[in-house]
Amino acid sequence: TISDSEINTVKQRFGIIGNSPLLNNAVSVAMQVAPTDMSVLITGESGSGKESFSKIIHHLSPRKHGQFIAINCGSIPEGTIDSELFGHEKGSFTGAHEARKGYFEVSNGGSIFLDEIGEMPLGTQARLLRVLENGEFIKVGSSKVQKTDVRVVAATNINLMKNVEEGKFREDLYYRLSTVPIYVPPLRERGKDIELLFRKFAFDFAEKYKVKPIVLTDDAKEILIQYRFPGNIRQLKNLVEQISVLSSENKEINAERLQHYLPKENTLPAIYKGAGFEKDGLSERDIL
Repeated sequence: TISDSEINTVKQRFGIIGNSPLLNNAVSVAMQVAPTDMSVLITGESGSGKESFSKIIHHLSPRKHGQFIAINCGSIPEGTIDSELFGHEKGSFTGAHEARKGYFEVSNGGSIFLDEIGEMPLGTQARLLRVLENGEFIKVGSSKVQKTDVRVVAATNINLMKNVEEGKFREDLYYRLSTVPIYVPPLRERGKDIELLFRKFAFDFAEKYKVKPIVLTDDAKEILIQYRFPGNIRQLKNLVEQISVLSSENKEINAERLQHYLPKENTLPAIYKGAGFEKDGLSERDIL
């Protein structure tokens, strides 16, 4: 087993703040799986910090000197994702004026982090499965099989099993990716970690904007811990930045002032509406 001091060293190195048991468990699993070559599936809501865990896995692995490439599958148009990942030959489609290496060729010997894997089209999923099973891929517009040695770490903020049942995600790929699942807890399951993060961001933004750091009164801390933070760490960080900039005079934030900055939960911008696991009837126990 991995000791608390080893976990703390890794958290410090990768800028992970907090001591909640669920968070420490996720770090511990990442550290244990890092030296192997297993595929890993990181699950957790939007904004919960999944990419940090992919970096732990890469940098604590024998591949640490190889390339680490992070790709968001949800932000690449369906028509170009195969070419981005696997490359293409000259003239293979309109606009392909020259041959191009894909990420799987470029990061040979390294690791690829595929975020929002649930958004990957089915055709691309079949190509990815081939890479995972045989280390082989074919460029778009080519018939030549190429070899690559890449470790894949995937992440999702949705319940992939549900996508498998609906025929949107390949079952064989799901099981191939989730050999080792890592569950990154949402902020609301991390207790006092919220206060630690708030303090860290308050100092960061005080430095950035050359102001005194904001501090919370005890009643404001209560409200902070009880708020559900659908957008998780990303939302908390934006909140602290906003208050840091707008509270020019009084840097002590009481409950009433904090309430003023917290959006009503059902009026959140779409980017924070993470497809949470709770509405799929999954408890965190099912995911761990």
